[in-house]
Amino acid sequence: MPLHYLRTYASPERSDISNRRLGRSLAFVAGAVNAGGFFAVGQYTSHMSGVVSALADHLALGEGALLLAGLAALGAFFCGAATSAVLINWGRRRDAHSRYALPLLLEAALLLAFGLLGVRMAEQGQIGAIVALLCFVMGLQNAIITKASRAEIRTTHVTGLVTDIGIELGKLCYWNRDRSAAPVTADRRRLALLCSLLAMFFLGGVAGAVGFKYLGFVSCVPLALVLLLLAVVPLADDLRAAW
Repeated sequence: MPLHYLRTYASPERSDISNRRLGRSLAFVAGAVNAGGFFAVGQYTSHMSGVVSALADHLALGEGALLLAGLAALGAFFCGAATSAVLINWGRRRDAHSRYALPLLLEAALLLAFGLLGVRMAEQGQIGAIVALLCFVMGLQNAIITKASRAEIRTTHVTGLVTDIGIELGKLCYWNRDRSAAPVTADRRRLALLCSLLAMFFLGGVAGAVGFKYLGFVSCVPLALVLLLLAVVPLADDLRAAW
């Protein structure tokens, strides 16, 4: 794969094409991690809607232990997003080529650790730590593409994707009878992007479920290597500039 092509994924010079490439790749990873996490701990970790709803249920039912576990998951997602923002802004202040590659590298390292150490953590009953780790990774990742695309793309928020697809489909099907008014038109490029993100999340979920079923925790290692591949060229650019 040419270096200039890899560089577009996480380079500081952003374009619609580079954002779409990165968004689709991260959507696949998010789907795989989400599905694999469900196989590992019986809980989806990429979206906080269910976590916050569960928090309300646990509070109403007086289930203190589950309430604390849910708060830990929510806090981990917050911390992941905040860490991503800190790394990106730190890189931006220093005009680093790797401002978006740094959180990708951190995500790759965490997924690699999860793939190699997840079995031991599960055997020791550290389910809460696994959930917190995966929620941190998902918050980290979602903030990367949100910052890179100026909030145009998110990779773990499937509810928002489906809502936006529905909006564009509604505009696409709208019958503009009144020719005197401004016509209602769908943004077909945005619709194609949204559908591709949803499809990549779904395909990632299938890959993650199948991989975890047959390989177990180690199925996260290829995902870590993909993220490392996306991050390595801007990191090398910074090292070469420093040298």
